[in-house]
Amino acid sequence: MSTTLQKDYKERIVPALEREFNYTTVMQVPRLEKIVINQGIGEATQDKKLIETAINELTAITGQKAVATLSKKDISNFKLRKKMPVGVRVTLRRDKMYEFLERLIRVALPRIRDFKGIEGKLDGRGNYTLGITEQIIFPEINIDQINKLMGMNITFVTTANTDEEGYALLKHFGLPFKNAKK
Repeated sequence: MSTTLQKDYKERIVPALEREFNYTTVMQVPRLEKIVINQGIGEATQDKKLIETAINELTAITGQKAVATLSKKDISNFKLRKKMPVGVRVTLRRDKMYEFLERLIRVALPRIRDFKGIEGKLDGRGNYTLGITEQIIFPEINIDQINKLMGMNITFVTTANTDEEGYALLKHFGLPFKNAKK
């Protein structure tokens, strides 16, 4: 079962990137390795139900079971003990990754109020992290059942060697960057 983005990658994006960066073989073309969605929930130390809610929401959004992330050490100022749940995350690969990316680009991002595009700053190794302030932009979330608005980080991990290659790959996938470099 391949999604339209997967087909698009093989048929349109690979040849375009080969031309753009003068790759000699298809194996040099960067590809999207995984998408990691992460929610840090600081208030989880006081309210244990927040973790459960976040796991259910992230599972609904991605179609894959989310897991709780645990704290690594004790921090008394934050009433934090080692191995307490402080967030949730899910890692998507292959088909689920492409399905999520397609829904993000075509449905979720256009639902953001006053949306003018996303920042084009990559991490130096061709990966990109997108911060989202409200989980309600995803149609899988029922607004009436929300007790708390929570943001999330969506990290796109690519096999690109440089930011320029990673940016070109994500731009070809259709991520709406603000400052188009070309």
